[in-house]
Amino acid sequence: MKGLVCAGGEATRLGELTRVTNKHLLPVGSWPMVYYPLQLLQLAGIREVLLVTGKGHAGQMIDLLGDGHLTVRGGEAPLLELDLTYKVQTQPGGIAEVVGMAEDFAGGEPIVVVLGDNIFEYSHAAAIAAWGDGGVGAQVFVKDVPDPENFGVVVYDDDGNVTDLAEKAGVVDLRYPAPPSNDAVVGLYCYPTDVFSVISSLERSSRGELEITDVNRAYAERGELSVVPVVGWWEDAGKHWQHLAEIGRMIDETGVNK
Repeated sequence: MKGLVCAGGEATRLGELTRVTNKHLLPVGSWPMVYYPLQLLQLAGIREVLLVTGKGHAGQMIDLLGDGHLTVRGGEAPLLELDLTYKVQTQPGGIAEVVGMAEDFAGGEPIVVVLGDNIFEYSHAAAIAAWGDGGVGAQVFVKDVPDPENFGVVVYDDDGNVTDLAEKAGVVDLRYPAPPSNDAVVGLYCYPTDVFSVISSLERSSRGELEITDVNRAYAERGELSVVPVVGWWEDAGKHWQHLAEIGRMIDETGVNK
């Protein structure tokens, strides 16, 4: 498997904090935000990782991460031991567009995708590795949320099989007047080698982006999408500036990527 970290975006929800830097470089706990998804991939046994960032602060990202081999602050113990490659997304085009940018990098290998602002209490390394050892189709991770209308959620049939996905049901996806489940798809995805042909067949949404929900729906319609419930807490660190401190406290209390 190879890894992909999506670390672009305008981060308008974080206001002044991202005027002069990429949001994924902001501190969360004792680390820059981007360290957490990189560590998650490393714990799953992945060593080759592509990081896609925006053009505004790409140089800062490279200055921080270099070739992907980092030691702990003030010591020589390894913190990250990755082989990092970089690409720049010049215009916002959706998560699926970023995944499509990884086709040459993937080189015919399956790819595990993590959003750079998603942080997990548990790394789910075993589930990722098991999928890489012979999983069929795509695999996504889901979290039961109290506000499913704000997410892309999984649609199940009466037997519990995944049949569809609904993006912000009742608001964006009008096929569903209300969310058909509370299982929100979080920013951790595992895709087989044919994901790039799936992406190439997509049409852009009303906001001009290639939507990752449409990628996942394509696998669901083929009966090739499995879901794994997230264990422990999961947080999107790109919501608002107060949230960064809250996540830092959670990391201190429970640990992260366990």
